[in-house]
Amino acid sequence: MPDAPARPSPPASPWYDAVRVPRRLGLAALDILGARAGAAVEDPQKQAVYFFIPAGVAATWTEQSTVPLSDSAGVPIPPARRTGGPGPHWRMCPGDTDWATAPDALRAALADALPRMEAAA
Repeated sequence: MPDAPARPSPPASPWYDAVRVPRRLGLAALDILGARAGAAVEDPQKQAVYFFIPAGVAATWTEQSTVPLSDSAGVPIPPARRTGGPGPHWRMCPGDTDWATAPDALRAALADALPRMEAAA
């Protein structure tokens, strides 16, 4: 049996926080962000998408319908190249040096996506 793919670790992981977003909102935000998105993990079991942000940002994160997580605590890290389920998988694969989405870009994408989600409900 072949070895399982290695689980990547965020570079200098203490230097990243994360934001947990409900799945539908997170996927809509990813569509809006496009190439501006950093690494993002989807966890189908928790119906969530996780975005990595620079360390320290979670302490002041107050965006509606999201949960800030300091030090990337509680973020499931899937094996490298797992881009589909079952289980946690990459919606946006991590880069070699930087996993973070710019906080202002993520805030703007969430702000644009949230009214669309509310209108569709």
